[in-house]
Amino acid sequence: MTTKTLVKVNNVPIQVVEDNAQIMVPIKPICEALGIDEEAQRQKLKDDDFLNSITMLSKVVASDGKEREMVCLPHEFIFGWLFTINPKNVKEEAREAVAKYRIECYRALYMNFFGNMKQQIESNKIEIDLLEQLAKYNEDKAVLAENIKKTQKQIAQIRDERLKNEPALF
Repeated sequence: MTTKTLVKVNNVPIQVVEDNAQIMVPIKPICEALGIDEEAQRQKLKDDDFLNSITMLSKVVASDGKEREMVCLPHEFIFGWLFTINPKNVKEEAREAVAKYRIECYRALYMNFFGNMKQQIESNKIEIDLLEQLAKYNEDKAVLAENIKKTQKQIAQIRDERLKNEPALF
C-alpha cells in the first residue's frame, strides 16, 4: 500500500492510497478543503446503496503527518460523489470552483448520452447524402448508357449505308 498526492481540491493536495492497483481517495481532506461537514458526507455515502458498497476504510497520512484510518472511495467514483455536493454548502472561496465543476459534469453527462447520438445523427445524414449522390450517379449512368446505345446505333447505320456502296444511277 502506497500513499501519494494525485489530486488537488481547492488548491489542497489530497493524499490517495494505492492498494492492489486500486486508487482510493479519502473524503475527509476533500471535505476539509471544501469546508463541508465530513460527517454529513459520510452519512450520505452510507445512505447510498451503491456508494456504501464500495466505500472502505483505509490508512492515509493525514495533514498532520500521522497515519489515520479514513473513509475512502475508489478514484473512479470520487467525481460522481463530488458532483452531489451543492456549491451553497461549501466555503466561499470554493463555491465558484464547485459550481463550475458541476456544470462540467452536466456537460460530460450530456455528451456521453446525447453526444454519441448527435454524432450518429450527423453520420447518418452524411451517409444519406452520399447514397443520394450515388443514386444520382446511377441515374446519370443509365442516361449515359442510353445515349451511348443511341450513338452506337447511329454509327452502325452510317457504316451500313457507307459499306453498302451500291452504285445507283437512277
